[in-house]
Amino acid sequence: MKETKSLQLAREYLGKEVALEIDRPLGSKHPKHNFTYEANYGFVPKTKAPDGEEIDAYFIGVNKPVRAAKGKCIAIVHRPKDDDDKLVVVSPEAEGIGNKEILRAVHFQERWFEHEILRE
Repeated sequence: MKETKSLQLAREYLGKEVALEIDRPLGSKHPKHNFTYEANYGFVPKTKAPDGEEIDAYFIGVNKPVRAAKGKCIAIVHRPKDDDDKLVVVSPEAEGIGNKEILRAVHFQERWFEHEILRE
């Protein structure tokens, strides 16, 4: 099966330290849809995803709103029917987090998309 462009880009970050800008901090509201971010959500600056925006990322392991973050990319939320995969970046304290915990942490947004967790 041929990988999407988004997945190819996301795979380059697996296992690496990543700096993020958080434009939708924990507890903020989505600007168009009526849901609250239950995890810090942002992007990798100076990157370009297939949608023309930066590569998106969840930042997990810090339970307070932040505007910037640095951590390790441990997984990808892969959307097979939507070329818009998301990195899962964690604080050092959360590096051992399992797939079930990741799925729980991103459910607030991913519930509307077919998705799976991919790791190295």
